[in-house]
Amino acid sequence: MKKFLLLFVFAFTFITACSSDETTTYYLIRHAEKDRTNKSNRNPNLNKNGIERAEKWANHFKNVPFDAIYSTNYNRTIETATPTADSKSLKIKKYNPSKMYDSIFQQETKGKTVLIVGHSNTTPAFVNKILGEKKYEDIDDNNNANLYIVTISGDEKTSVVEKVE
Repeated sequence: MKKFLLLFVFAFTFITACSSDETTTYYLIRHAEKDRTNKSNRNPNLNKNGIERAEKWANHFKNVPFDAIYSTNYNRTIETATPTADSKSLKIKKYNPSKMYDSIFQQETKGKTVLIVGHSNTTPAFVNKILGEKKYEDIDDNNNANLYIVTISGDEKTSVVEKVE
C-alpha cells in the first residue's frame, strides 16, 4: 500500500510538473526616432523626438513586470531600451538579430515577461519567428509606434499589435 501511495504521489507530481501552464510574454518594439542628419552614419543616436518616445515607452511599461530587456547592439535600440531598463533596475542584454529566437534565447526567457527592442525589419521578423508563421510585414520606416505582444501558454501562441503614440 505504501508503495502504491508513493507511486501515486510521484506520478501526480510528475504530471503536474510536466503540464505546468507556464506563460511567456514578449513585448517587441522598434527603436524610437533616430537622427537622420548624416545618411552615411550606420549607427546613429536617437533624435529629440526619439528620446521623448523612449521616455514614453518607459511610462507605457511602468506596470509591466519585465524579467529581462533585450536590444540589438546599436545606439538607437539601446537608447530606446535604456529608460525602461533603468526604471526596472534591469541590465540590457544584447541579442544578435541573425540568431533571434534560437534555443538558448527560448530557454532563457521561458516563463518570463520580456521586452525586445529591434528594427523595422527585425522586430516583425522576430515576432514571426516566435509564432512560427509569416504574419507580420516589415514596419514602415516612419513608424516607431508599433508594440507587438506575443503570449505563449503551453502550445498556444497569440499575438496582437498596438499603436502607442
